[in-house]
Amino acid sequence: MSERLVIKNGRVVDPSQQMDAVLDVAIEDGLLRLIAPNIDATGGDTFDATGMVVAPGFIDMHVHLREPGFEYAETIESGSRAAAAGGFTSICCMPNTQPVNDSPTVTSYITERARRHAIVNVYPIGAITKNSAGEELAQITSMRHAGIVAISDDGRPVMNARLVRRAMEFAKSLNIPLIEHCEDLDLSAGGDMHEGVESVRLGLHGIPRASEDVMVARDILLAELTGARYHVAHISSRNAVDMVAFAKSRGLAVTAEATPHHFALADRDMQPYDSNYKMKPPLRAPRDVDAIARGLASGAIDAVATDHAPHPGDEKMQEFERCPFGIIGLETAIPLTLERLFHPGMVSLTRFVSMFTEKPAGILSLDKGTLKPGAAADVTIFALNPPWTYDVNKSPSKSRNTPFHGREFKGGAVATIVAGKIVWRRDDW
Repeated sequence: MSERLVIKNGRVVDPSQQMDAVLDVAIEDGLLRLIAPNIDATGGDTFDATGMVVAPGFIDMHVHLREPGFEYAETIESGSRAAAAGGFTSICCMPNTQPVNDSPTVTSYITERARRHAIVNVYPIGAITKNSAGEELAQITSMRHAGIVAISDDGRPVMNARLVRRAMEFAKSLNIPLIEHCEDLDLSAGGDMHEGVESVRLGLHGIPRASEDVMVARDILLAELTGARYHVAHISSRNAVDMVAFAKSRGLAVTAEATPHHFALADRDMQPYDSNYKMKPPLRAPRDVDAIARGLASGAIDAVATDHAPHPGDEKMQEFERCPFGIIGLETAIPLTLERLFHPGMVSLTRFVSMFTEKPAGILSLDKGTLKPGAAADVTIFALNPPWTYDVNKSPSKSRNTPFHGREFKGGAVATIVAGKIVWRRDDW
């Protein structure tokens, strides 16, 4: 007997089909079957989406699941549940685990664990270099066959330009992008926050935006040389945004993502010495924050990604200079993006959905991000206006490191559907 679900009366927004209308969506046996008005829901389950937006399943192309090796901070299971609670049906996990995902053995372990324990789709990203040490290329081809969708040494940028060139040539031959955490480690060494007036005021060592800019410039030149697909992770500098826009104008296969915290917070918004505001790249100056928002609105920046980086309390709640970089972000991404970009009118609803769906799917060549009939029934349902307050203590994540605890939002995820099954549903709206 087939399993059937009909989503009724929602505003269906699918940029991949230039669709924006109040329609019903019929799902059967895990696949999207029909989008039309007044679909007969007899013989199955019904979800009343009146007043809500029905979109292709949201994709987060930059998360840290910490498994294997750091399961005390997060696991594939707990991270997938946090993703579902944030409205994400697919997530891509970075390779900085222990051991590093630099071989098909680790890649296969992640995909198998995800198959057994994750409630959303999990796509591994493989390391560029062995142990992400920046000295010798990892087993890129074998990892590709095992299931990676991109390569990156995220968190430990590859400083050797010759090695990056070789990695780009491998990535091009395998039709996957190279994703770079753009940071010149010599320029940023010892820094804890953005270099500027606020770092001086707090007496903390600064990280200049130039540490990001010089790496973006280098890699764009290498992308032009190799013809590879190159993606800038968590872009935070206004100069970097300009360079990516210039590369696009030259017809290069260059893309970029931004995190909600980098377009929602500036360095002046930091609570003094609060480790929940410590991330890398750091929170930049207000002009950079505005440039990120404008870049997302113009299309210079393609996608929104969370850089979900869980750390347990005993690690994060140390002196600012000693604690690790990073915050969790899966459950606050939609409301922060609504708050900063949609509600002020900077982006349309179609562009908003596109940044979470067809854009990341296109960058990573995933068969996701669409509601076309026959596609897997991954659907995100969200609301635009209901007020609510984020309580991190209710998060399915194993970590609590966020600067947004107690923040009031307007709108957010309502339900997450993966392969036709409702894996998470909000119960208070």
